[in-house]
Amino acid sequence: MVIAHHLMWTAYGYWLPNDPRGSMSREIREERLEQLGSRHYGRKAEQPSAAEQRAFREQAQSVLKHELLAIDSDDVRILAGSFADVIRDRNYTCYACAIMPDHVHLLIRKHRDKGELMIEQLQQVTRDALIQEGRRTVDHPAWGGPGWDVFQRTQRQVETTIEYIRNNPVKIGRPVQISDHPENAYLELWSS
Repeated sequence: MVIAHHLMWTAYGYWLPNDPRGSMSREIREERLEQLGSRHYGRKAEQPSAAEQRAFREQAQSVLKHELLAIDSDDVRILAGSFADVIRDRNYTCYACAIMPDHVHLLIRKHRDKGELMIEQLQQVTRDALIQEGRRTVDHPAWGGPGWDVFQRTQRQVETTIEYIRNNPVKIGRPVQISDHPENAYLELWSS
C-alpha cells in the first residue's frame, strides 16, 4: 500500500536523455539533442566530474530551444510560496521539500490525487508564478518534463526519504527546507 509520494522533477534542460550522469529516458525524442552524445539508461555507477557536467550543460545550451535557467534564491521564495498555496488549497500534507538549483523534491502523504496530478498542479502554479514575477518568459517551459513519483510504502521509506530530502540542500550549502510540522497541510521553506 502506498502511504506517501516522493515527487521529483527537473528545471528545463537540466537532465536530458543523454546526460553524462545517466538517465531514465528510453529514447532521445528531440533530434537536435542527439549531437550531445549517446543515451545511457539508468544512473551511471561512476559519475562524471563537476567540470564534465558543466561542459555538457554549456554544450546543451547551444541546442536547447529555451534558455537554461537555474533556480536561484529569488526563485526559491516564489516556488516555496506557490507550493504552500497548492498544498494548503488541495489539503496535501507535505513532509519534506527541497528546491535545488536544477530540480525539486517533495514528499507528500497519500491523498485522493495521484502523484502525477500533484506534480502537474505544482508545476503549473509555479510556472505561472515565475512568469508573473518576471523570472521566466511566457514561452519558457520552466520545467523539464512530467517528473517522477516514487511510491513510499513503509514508514522506514518515508523516514529515509525525509532525511534524503533534508540533506539535499545542505550538501550545496543551502539551509534545510523541510516542514517540521508534517501534520500541517502547508510548507515552510527557508532560502539563503
